Amino acid sequence: MFQKDQDIFNILFEAVSEGVLVVDDKQKIVSTNASFDTMFGYDSNELIGGELQTVIPKNYRPNHGKHFKGFLTKKESRQMGQGRDLFGARKNGTTFPVEVGLNPFEMYGETFVMAMVIDISVRKHHELEIQQLNQELEIKVKARTKELQKSVEDLKALNTELDEEVKKRIEAEQKIKSALKREKELNELKTKFLSLVSHEFKTPLSGILTSTMLLSKYKLAEQQEKRDKHIKTITDKVHYLNNILNDFLSIEKLEKGKINYKNNTFQVSKVVNEVIYSANMLLKEGQKIHYPRDIDHISLFQDEKIVELTLSNLVHNAVKYSSENSIVDITIDQDDNFTTFTVEDNGIGIPKKDQKNIFNRYFRAENALLTQGTGIGLNIVKHHLENLGGSISFKSKENKGSTFTFKIPNKAKQ
Repeated sequence: MFQKDQDIFNILFEAVSEGVLVVDDKQKIVSTNASFDTMFGYDSNELIGGELQTVIPKNYRPNHGKHFKGFLTKKESRQMGQGRDLFGARKNGTTFPVEVGLNPFEMYGETFVMAMVIDISVRKHHELEIQQLNQELEIKVKARTKELQKSVEDLKALNTELDEEVKKRIEAEQKIKSALKREKELNELKTKFLSLVSHEFKTPLSGILTSTMLLSKYKLAEQQEKRDKHIKTITDKVHYLNNILNDFLSIEKLEKGKINYKNNTFQVSKVVNEVIYSANMLLKEGQKIHYPRDIDHISLFQDEKIVELTLSNLVHNAVKYSSENSIVDITIDQDDNFTTFTVEDNGIGIPKKDQKNIFNRYFRAENALLTQGTGIGLNIVKHHLENLGGSISFKSKENKGSTFTFKIPNKAKQ
């Protein structure tokens, strides 16, 4: 069981491009991912079992223990080093600027802290360039001001040059501000991801452990029903974890361009029947799925599995985020070039402020955090559709419902 937990954590760590470090409450290093090892110049597993102080510059070590204990007392996810610069210490003794996001969690009665570390050397370099640009500009402004007194012609020429310098400065500052804003948003999403994944794995693993312990207590033949119940619990939760891991593997294949699409001609009704059959098992009390009309004549030459994956994702989401006695509508239309699938529900909807991030990897809307999910599905289907020449969009209003629409060419490119 503990080896399985370690395997799961290793897969999660390697799915994150930033450095990830896990320490226990005694500041012993429990795990690192490849990005962290590379960033700090260590071989794989070289840091495991070592002290956290190893990757902290010597002049920061005296006060770090006090900060660490204070953080464990509050146990709140936060950005480290607000208001001051942070640095990491590489194996070769050099230091470099970093940003650190901290996320505490508990597993099997022990407290751990997961830190996401980002090397911000490039950003600091850009900031220095801006400072140097400002200093150079100030020097030029002083020099040009003296020359203004020579003649009106010199003034015109100088103003033209100065305006160009100011324009470049403004453009440079806007680019840096935009980059910093995007980086901040990405940081927030990844911090949410770490917290989300910790929860999504901890809950089923706890259920598996509990059922395993209870199984050992049911030894009599007449207790087979109870054994079967716990075996089913274990099986369901293992399938759930396996689906999450498959999603991570799909992301890796998409990023590396290793997806080989298999096109064939198929009836759309076949895909719809399979998706609705699967979704019916998830329906809540009184929920219904309206079968699309007039689709028997619609066929596609595409990757059937990707179409099924996309429609299944949208229908399952509609069921999951809608209440009892609600309706999920599916409509399908086809013209000369594209086939359009629409899935409409009257569920919890997506808050307006979250809509811009809904297709981002690992992102989940604020009102969906208490429902199981990883925030990966929509990101995966969006990439698949774009690879196949299609697209996906949505309209949503909080507490009113959502309508997702995806289009895909009738014939895949050969």
